[in-house]
Parts: sequence; C-alpha cells; structure tokens
Amino acid sequence: MTLKHTARRRTAVHAGWPAGSPAGSPAAAAPPVRETTSAVPAAVPAAMERLLARADAELAEAAAAADPADRFLHAHLAALRSAAAVVELHGRPGPRSGARTVWEMLAKVEPALAAWSVYFASGARLRAAVDAGHGEAVNPSRAAELIACAEDFRDEVAMLVDPDAGFSRPLRWATTATTAAS
Repeated sequence: MTLKHTARRRTAVHAGWPAGSPAGSPAAAAPPVRETTSAVPAAVPAAMERLLARADAELAEAAAAADPADRFLHAHLAALRSAAAVVELHGRPGPRSGARTVWEMLAKVEPALAAWSVYFASGARLRAAVDAGHGEAVNPSRAAELIACAEDFRDEVAMLVDPDAGFSRPLRWATTATTAAS
C-alpha cells in the first residue's frame, strides 16, 4: 500500500549570511521557507497496512456504537492496533528489553510515544473488565475521552509512518458517527 497524497516538503533556503550574524540580520531571523511538492508516495509494509486498517475499522465501530462499554472497547482496540503498527515499523525490541505488552514495546521502540503507551496501558484493566462482561464500569464520558485519544494517537501514528502525508487517514467513519448520534 502507499499513502495517497502529494507530499508537501518544506525546505529551508540558505539566507546567505555568515554564521553568527548579529541579531536583527536576516540570518538571525527564521530562514525563508519554500514549499515543494512530490508525487512520490511512501511505501507502507503490508503488515502495517493491515494493522492500521484494523485500527480504522475499530474507530468506526467505536463511533457507531451506542453503548459506552462497546465504544470504550473498540477505541482501546483501535489504539492497540495502532501501537502494534508502530512496533511492526521499528521491529520488536529484543527479549532482554523486558517488554512483554505492546504498550511496553511501544515505549521501547518509539520513546516519543511513551506517554500514549502509559495512557492506554492504564485502560487495559478496564478493557479486560469489559471483555469479562462488566461494561457498567465504563461511563459515557470515559468512553468519549478514549475515542478522542485513540483518534489522536492514530493520527500521530500516521504522521510517524509518513511525516509528509499530513492527516491522510480518511474520515469515512465520520458520517457513521453523525448518524449514530441522531
């Protein structure tokens, strides 16, 4: 799969002033930026593509579900699939790393996403409770919060996979969420 987009690259243009120029000179200010476009799509490994597609499907299910427990469950699974895609991108950490869960692996292979791994790992027990039939433990605001966070996390993963893509994830599930809310 390739992410379909026109990559927008910002390339700094050298201002022509020597290093260490005095304050106020053009070189001391931010360098001018010129935009270039490239129609070359970034290749995404097939396993990652499947995981990201499953994450998108889980987000669609979360948006369409009426029950807070179902919304929570699908949002957490979407985040889990997104994290697995990042681990797939970087490769699993070695057995000596001590990472056993995908959240621990995520923190090891992509430290920039460590805060997300802590957040989603904290919801793993609640997801296990929902899986065991204790859906009453999830209130609507907690489910809505997790959906929003899972969407944001999925977007960050997309940016990590291809930084030039911008927000390339189609929002095809947005209409489902609107009709489910009606």
